[in-house]
Amino acid sequence: MKILIVLTYYRPHISGLTIYAERLAKAFAARGHEVTVLTSRFKKELPSEEVVDGVRIVRAPVLFRLSKGVIMPTFGLIANRLVRETDVIQLHLPQFDAAGISFRGRLLRKPTVITYHCDLLMPPGLFNRIANIGVSFMNQLTGLFTHRIVTYTQDYAENSSFLKPRLGKLKIIPPPVVLPEVTKESIFEFAREHNPQNRHPVIGMATRFASEKGVEVLLKALPDVLKEFPTAVVQFVGTYQKVFSEETYFERLRPEIEKFQASGNWQFLGELDPEQMAKYYPNLDVLTVPSLNSTEAFGLVQIEAMMNGIPCVTSSLPGVRQPVKIHDMGAIFPIGDSQALAQSLIAVLKTGKNNYQNKLDFSRYQPDDIARAYEELFQEIQQTL
Repeated sequence: MKILIVLTYYRPHISGLTIYAERLAKAFAARGHEVTVLTSRFKKELPSEEVVDGVRIVRAPVLFRLSKGVIMPTFGLIANRLVRETDVIQLHLPQFDAAGISFRGRLLRKPTVITYHCDLLMPPGLFNRIANIGVSFMNQLTGLFTHRIVTYTQDYAENSSFLKPRLGKLKIIPPPVVLPEVTKESIFEFAREHNPQNRHPVIGMATRFASEKGVEVLLKALPDVLKEFPTAVVQFVGTYQKVFSEETYFERLRPEIEKFQASGNWQFLGELDPEQMAKYYPNLDVLTVPSLNSTEAFGLVQIEAMMNGIPCVTSSLPGVRQPVKIHDMGAIFPIGDSQALAQSLIAVLKTGKNNYQNKLDFSRYQPDDIARAYEELFQEIQQTL
């Protein structure tokens, strides 16, 4: 089967959406499919076309950025060619350019599936508000033309402004989650390198430094946590400097963060590759996901942490609360409530990670099983065309 996957940003860009797309693309290729990813050439140094891990990546040239999106004048021409060559299409939303692809899929009777990752809520500002309206409109058109829609949880679907009116097209498929195997010695070496003073407990936060991620909620909670655990340290993993359209947000929080850095209670570890992440999680005592709005729909990092026996403390966002609910590993607190976050972190840390029973069903997140579920969906659509 020839599979075309379309999304705005692909690797080496790092986000939950791109990680999902990469894992699924590799799983499709491993199952013998011919996989092409159509995406943006968001960095000029990236090749316009290459093959990585059996996946062909085609990158459309970017004329300029528009808020968090990109303008690609030749995208449509490239899409015309690739859609005609393919058997099935998988689109990752939110994405401005997806409507044209889904229309082509409908017109040419190619089974077309949306993977809907989250509602789009741009940072404050007139320009971002206009961009938000534009992308939302294009998403609505995509939802009209597509054959089926996949999302992570029923909880998120029933609370999403985009998904709720389209429950009849919906298919729930868990996200693909996998981490490379690493040795115990390499895990200890990671700790020696990044926590040489052996400060504990270690509170993890793994995400981009963005306003919707709720970094300030954790910052406000930290003083109460430090009263109970004075040597606690937050290890923040992910891009935190010069995050596009989030520079003002970082600068606003920087003075408070620097105070915690000076006292040894906050560390930025930067971007980590999958192998480094597999060493990072076991060294945590808890992972927190204090996200504030529906741009967060699940939090893949929670499953990655739980696979390593690490409990999570997460905000009660639809979808995001599901990993803790399903696997009973951690605590859920009201959205944006820093005092409740502090209390939840303290309670989970006092319980201790070794006392959380890992109820994780690994099979439901295996990329090969997720790829098989998509194959069955494509075949189901094909039978109706």
